Amino acid sequence: MSAYEVDLFVIGGGSGGVRAARIAAGYGAKVMLAEEYRMGGTCVIRGCVPKKLYVLASRFADGFEDAPGFGWTVDAPKFDFSVLKAAKDKEIDRLEGVYAQNLAKAGVEIIPQRAVVSGPNEVTLADGRTVSAKTILIATGGHPVRPEATPGIHLAENSNDFFDWPTLPKSVVVVGAGYIGVEFACLLNRLGSHVTLILRRDHVLPRFDEDLRKGLTEAMKLAGITILNHTDVEMLDGRPGHVAVTTLTGRCIEAERVVYATGRKPNTKGLGLEKIGVLLDQEGGIIVDGFSQTNVPSVYAVGDVTNRLQLTPVAIREGHAFADSVFGGRPTQVDFGLAPTAVFSTPEIGTVGLTEEEARKTHPIEIYKTSFRAMKATLSGSQERVMMKLIVDKSTNRVLGVHILGEGAGEMIQMVGIAVRMGATKRDFDQTLAVHPTAAEELVTMRTPWVAPSV
Repeated sequence: MSAYEVDLFVIGGGSGGVRAARIAAGYGAKVMLAEEYRMGGTCVIRGCVPKKLYVLASRFADGFEDAPGFGWTVDAPKFDFSVLKAAKDKEIDRLEGVYAQNLAKAGVEIIPQRAVVSGPNEVTLADGRTVSAKTILIATGGHPVRPEATPGIHLAENSNDFFDWPTLPKSVVVVGAGYIGVEFACLLNRLGSHVTLILRRDHVLPRFDEDLRKGLTEAMKLAGITILNHTDVEMLDGRPGHVAVTTLTGRCIEAERVVYATGRKPNTKGLGLEKIGVLLDQEGGIIVDGFSQTNVPSVYAVGDVTNRLQLTPVAIREGHAFADSVFGGRPTQVDFGLAPTAVFSTPEIGTVGLTEEEARKTHPIEIYKTSFRAMKATLSGSQERVMMKLIVDKSTNRVLGVHILGEGAGEMIQMVGIAVRMGATKRDFDQTLAVHPTAAEELVTMRTPWVAPSV
């Protein structure tokens, strides 16, 4: 009989923690999981899922606008934000229940309270109870941050607050131009808010391919979003519902709400990790090896709390790999290279592999790219453009990166990601028959390398 009450104690009921708990239980481990808020974590409760529902709602605006070009007569559409929010909340409640049910079916005991690490093999619950565990997994995710030193910052909100808004504001200032910033700006704009996006750089989405960044920036401007670049917020003033935002360049914007989307940090504060000697990085992220193990052998960590690659599918894969390694007898490391990802802006982005800037530093490359109006736009009159780009190693013909801007980019890149991971060459793309008429056929019909225009 084991000297421990459980084989595995998981702290955190988000994507990574839940997957790890379920798989470990499937291998016969006795598992407990503590979650102090709601099952599902950031992704399900206040991240990917509610965001995507709002994005889908916002795109009906384009459908109504495009319809007359195809012969439809549409009465002036009306939008009720409260109906959308209620439907979103209902779906989130359903998903939270599914997460709990799946854990219970797997035999995992759920503890609905806060838990902290009180020893290398001990966890203390909020009610004072202690649980001994052979292995402890930290999967507490992260939280949004904002510059607390900015005068008037208490008037600003973050991405968590956004999903609790009861009504749609007429005007919003979004600060930050990463995934969350551009997604919020695009969906709010199409739902009917006047949106101003403030960013410190020239284009949105730093670290993405430059053509994607430029293309999305122009599309957002075309949609009516005001973009203030090369600046930041100097101060906020006013009161909730009437906020004045002053930028470093002296611009003043008045808005009902201000949302900061300027990054996230790991949830490690107050977990007791320092007490047992678990090493953290400068951002508070838990330092782990390739098997998600910390410097304390009995303690592991997965997901955003490790500050590696902050994406839900990555947390899920890490959680599964952890369970395979520790409880399944199948040592597994997660390969973070060639991770496909999507940004659910409108138009959306799908990307995998190296950017052009990255590839030029390490490979002799050829660029294949195209920009065109989608077939729908020929009748709707929309000026929005699709952009596709392939980055190819000249010496091996291998496709190093694929970058797509346009409708369905997220769906396309999931499939393309498989080919790129398998080492597909440009010749493989060329020999694949096109599906016509589709936008995606452009990925297999680009034949001539792009040459930069002479200055």
